[in-house]
Amino acid sequence: MLDDTQQAWLVQIRRKVFGYACALCPDISGAEDLYQDTILRAMTAPSVPTDFTAYRVWLFRIMRNLWIDRLRAQGRLPEFDTVAEIDDMPSAHADDQVVNALAVRQAFGALSKPHRDILALVDICGFSYAEAAEMLDVPAGTIMSRVSRARAALAARMQEERNVISLPLRRVARKIGDGA
Repeated sequence: MLDDTQQAWLVQIRRKVFGYACALCPDISGAEDLYQDTILRAMTAPSVPTDFTAYRVWLFRIMRNLWIDRLRAQGRLPEFDTVAEIDDMPSAHADDQVVNALAVRQAFGALSKPHRDILALVDICGFSYAEAAEMLDVPAGTIMSRVSRARAALAARMQEERNVISLPLRRVARKIGDGA
């Protein structure tokens, strides 16, 4: 059971946790299931990290491990060929924002699994290179090079799209990951 501190931490990062679930899963219902399973696993864990940074890394690692377990159980990698529906887009300049958000989401979905995974951790969820390295159990330099290659691949995919307004990819990715 969560204590008050852990509950406050969970409330503080819940949108990023759900954003990561959306980045991993090809559809919203799968993301919701993964999110709920992650929260349930965290709530029933016998021991929980006692500082916020460790708690955050621990929670995202739970989600990533659950997702990998699901993939293994299915015996396949996920299909990312559909564009997820985007809700909660602001009405001002909505057309440009919707076009950009859809283009980023489509380009993101077309990336390889490793590229999607690393961008979801660093650009969508906001983990530092060191935190992502701890989660993936690799050196921080490896994370830096993976992020660089993944961002370049995303930028290349975005260049393939027509009529896309140029926005900083990191900012757009974070907005989509936050559900905005």
